[in-house]
Amino acid sequence: MSPTAWLELVASGLITGGVYALVALGLNLQYGLMRILNIAHGEFLMLGAFATWFAHTRFGISPLAMAPVAFVALMLAGIVVHRLCFARLARISPNVDVFEARGLLVAFGLMFLVQNFASLVWGGELRGYDYLTDPVMLGGARFAANKLVLLAAALVASLALIVLLRTTLLGKGVRALMQSPVGALLVGIDTAKLHPLMFGVGLGLSGLAGSLLSMTYAISPSIGEPYTVTALIVITLGGFGSMTGSLVAGLALGVVEALGMHFWSPSIKPLLSYGIFIGVLLWKPQGLFRS
Repeated sequence: MSPTAWLELVASGLITGGVYALVALGLNLQYGLMRILNIAHGEFLMLGAFATWFAHTRFGISPLAMAPVAFVALMLAGIVVHRLCFARLARISPNVDVFEARGLLVAFGLMFLVQNFASLVWGGELRGYDYLTDPVMLGGARFAANKLVLLAAALVASLALIVLLRTTLLGKGVRALMQSPVGALLVGIDTAKLHPLMFGVGLGLSGLAGSLLSMTYAISPSIGEPYTVTALIVITLGGFGSMTGSLVAGLALGVVEALGMHFWSPSIKPLLSYGIFIGVLLWKPQGLFRS
């Protein structure tokens, strides 16, 4: 293969991996902080995608203008979902293990509720639109402009979250709760405010990913579930609670899948993903990027 072909192949993997990382960051934030394994996470990606598609095709609003709107809207929805569902579960559950099990069942119901709502409103067929589809030459390789925008936006949002968690007082509170919930409570961190906010930020990132994704791929009410599964793989690779690990693992998984599909077959993608997933769980369950 020529250097240009290698560049195109690796870049295509990074573009896919950027979406993986963005979705995984939101899910990792929810589980690492609150022990909520939100398997409905991808359904909110789907809502962000449909909201962007609807705004662009019906009202001509730019998807790039809709991306921050999708983030804020899904963040607010996440705050409401947390207060209505998971906050009550936390109050009535006797311990963390019971809360995790009950939360998983609630998330199952939420997944089907959101998915069927979308099917009722928009139907089950594939939807899409053309936006920034003109080719761009970069390093001798040719890329669709919308895919480069997707990668850039995903990286900026992911790095912004990591910087927020590392450098701000809010981020220090989040990291303290992840490391020691009891210790964080003893020093006065208000979980009643922090938990719904961070749950909302997690769903907001998923909605942002969906908004960006709608620029490049066809969407349907069923697109969310595969991204939830992939996000679980990514946070297992990167380490539960590690935001930097999620970013690196998401990008790496995207590149591995792209190489596998090119040199073997497109059907090898799930085999690679699940094989890596099981291998890491067996040999390094704390994640590849955590000691």
